[in-house]
Amino acid sequence: MSIYTSSASIAILKANRTSADTFYLYFKNHSFIIDNRIIPYGDIKALEAQMDDDVCAVLLEPIQGEGGVHVPPAEYLQQVRALCDKHDALLIFDEVQTGVARTGKWFAYMHSGVKPDILTFAKGIGGGFPVAGFAVPERLAHVFKPGDHGGTFGGNPLACAAVYATLTTIKSEGLVDKVAEKGEYFKNELRTLQEKYPDKVTDVRGCGLMLGMEVAGEGKPIVESCLENHVIVNCTAGNVIRIVPPLIISKEEIDIVVAALDKALAAC
Repeated sequence: MSIYTSSASIAILKANRTSADTFYLYFKNHSFIIDNRIIPYGDIKALEAQMDDDVCAVLLEPIQGEGGVHVPPAEYLQQVRALCDKHDALLIFDEVQTGVARTGKWFAYMHSGVKPDILTFAKGIGGGFPVAGFAVPERLAHVFKPGDHGGTFGGNPLACAAVYATLTTIKSEGLVDKVAEKGEYFKNELRTLQEKYPDKVTDVRGCGLMLGMEVAGEGKPIVESCLENHVIVNCTAGNVIRIVPPLIISKEEIDIVVAALDKALAAC
């Protein structure tokens, strides 16, 4: 039995080990799965070469987060779905970072039209309250019986209330569409910075309010400069400025972030 993974915390580590050697070595040496193989993200031929009828599942993020905000080729998820169907393997989408309106859809898989067999989610689902979960279609629901996946904090009523309030607010305030609109504005502003600093900004990518600005050098000085100007950004994979602001960010606040990045790029 095998499970092939292409999630940010695993597959990207093969392509860019320096970004997170600790995670890579942990999964390599402490896998609790009998046969856990790491496949480069976005490489359908690499996945196809490993697929057979003994594979039980393929796990990946629709858009990679920790690996550097990588959006896969347009046809990639459809091809992965077709391979899973061909070999009767489950397709698992990790939407811990991408889910709950973050990318301008309720979940990032909705951009592709590809439906997973299992969907995992956390972080944004609780609006800041720690909670996580997973969803399966009716055809797989019988696998779990009451008590099979129990825990001390499972079904916590406060957590469930936070989830309900978060989802209700996102829906009632139309945040999904607003995130898509503001995300496009934000990305265009970042592309303007790329045009201004072509030797320093090598790529701008992402979807909705999950954006990445790849820089030619180390990203840490940019993060520190932004912090001095009261703007918090994150660096992942060593040189990707990851920007995942609150879903309610305004265009005026986006302009403040862009100005801070502009100042940081000018100084580095």
